[in-house]
Amino acid sequence: MARRSCDGAGLLGALRSGVANLEAHVERINALNVYPVPDGDTGSNMLATVRAALDEAERVPHPTAHRIAAAASVGALMGARGNSGVITSQIFRGMAGGLEARTRFNGLDLAHALNLGTAAAYAAVVRPVEGTILTVLRDAAAAAVETAERTNDLEAVLAAAVDEAGRSVARTPTLLPLLRESGVVDAGGEGLYRLFQGGLQYLVGSTTAASARRPVDGPRPSVLVAHADDGFGYETMFLLRPRAGEALDVDAIRASLESIGTSVLVAGDSRAVKVHVHSEHPDAAVAYGLGLGSLSGISVENLDAQARDMRQRRAAASPAEQAPTSPPSRAARLMGVVAVATGDGLAACFRSFGVSAVVSGGQASNPSTGELLAAIDGVDAEAILLLPNNPNVLMAAQQVAALSRRPVHVVPTRNAAEGLAAVVALDPSRDPHANAEAMTRAARGAQTLQVTEAIRDARVGERHVRRGQTMVLGPDEGLVAVDADRTKAILAGIDSFASGFELVTVYYGLGADLAEAEALARSIGEHRSGLDIELVHGGQPHYRYLIAAE
Repeated sequence: MARRSCDGAGLLGALRSGVANLEAHVERINALNVYPVPDGDTGSNMLATVRAALDEAERVPHPTAHRIAAAASVGALMGARGNSGVITSQIFRGMAGGLEARTRFNGLDLAHALNLGTAAAYAAVVRPVEGTILTVLRDAAAAAVETAERTNDLEAVLAAAVDEAGRSVARTPTLLPLLRESGVVDAGGEGLYRLFQGGLQYLVGSTTAASARRPVDGPRPSVLVAHADDGFGYETMFLLRPRAGEALDVDAIRASLESIGTSVLVAGDSRAVKVHVHSEHPDAAVAYGLGLGSLSGISVENLDAQARDMRQRRAAASPAEQAPTSPPSRAARLMGVVAVATGDGLAACFRSFGVSAVVSGGQASNPSTGELLAAIDGVDAEAILLLPNNPNVLMAAQQVAALSRRPVHVVPTRNAAEGLAAVVALDPSRDPHANAEAMTRAARGAQTLQVTEAIRDARVGERHVRRGQTMVLGPDEGLVAVDADRTKAILAGIDSFASGFELVTVYYGLGADLAEAEALARSIGEHRSGLDIELVHGGQPHYRYLIAAE
């Protein structure tokens, strides 16, 4: 079974594996380095950066996912080397923000963290160029989000990111003429691919992860002859901290360095920034930094000399083998489960729990008795447990039970969250009747809310609802809270739950996206401390959020 989530120890293990995999390919990555200038060995710079991140993470006591991510972010910033290293440090920084307050994380959390890492990396670069590590990261993050909204398995999401990173690396020569002329792919993108690949290898417990494809058959020797004497100047790097009682203005620093040189990167915040700049006058960059605070880790490298040395390097790497996969065997079942669900994410959730068939439908799109009966007829089982997951589908489900030639036991679930709670309670050792009773109890034990918007002014019970206001409804669609402020209404709904719950699952549907759902999860966590909050892509229409507490 694919790994669904990961804790701090798992994140640390994945980081170790990623660093090891990057190290194993570092010489090949170095040989690819051609753009924008050969500012040191890209592979070596990235490796030094992620080693510093790992060293810091290894020192964390009582590691949770957030603590490991935060420590790795600090280590990467302090140890960042070269253009690629600074960008890598910002990827770590953004991802740490995405895992904030997480003791463990799932596929959606990882996708969100990759999105924030992408935003942080792009923000650090004054003039982002397509066909570089930035492009590869953006493509990988997009693939992660797309997959996470179908399945929340961490392994599947990371595999999708790795697979797309490999394809994106292979496309870099089509985006960057210098790479195409040189016959190579982007070095930074290749390094990122190898880092992610190593993390996936840890998750699947293999040194040949299923998605470990080679982006290209193999690079030509580095072709820097035409560019080696163009006058790249000096690469200057340092860590800048402000004077006591002062704060750094990252945007102003970036703008000032643009007047001094090129390839400017400024990564960090008001407390500390890592500076990277290419210029003919490194003393000017250092003097500027000293005027703002204290410097450490000052490095000045002659890029012209490095270019001449690097043009003779060769790459030798063989394609990685793909791990064979075997289809899962089908076990005979005494009982089959048929569930009604609307939204591709919710349907995927039911399938991941082993539901035999999912019938599309729900609010405003109720499946007919015939559709339910056809789904049941397609299930190879002696008895069927049927989950309507909507009050409006219950009557059709009961009709099916009377019409079917096999025993059909209806579990009267009122929404998909209740349905999933019921599926978890299924015990193959019980008979169908006993299971139906246990599953009904489990469904009623789940506290659920549905969040939507009023489409017109109306009176609901004792309350007036205006068009556009957020309505929070209970499982029987009774009004729990209403407010023009969506978050405020949802928090009021959370407060209506009986005490004692520790986990809140938020299924986000049409109209919401991952970033908005993450913001809501943070608000819930700040409002009610001590909760574990899990995000799941439901994709359901009409209800922006479906929320369950247990």
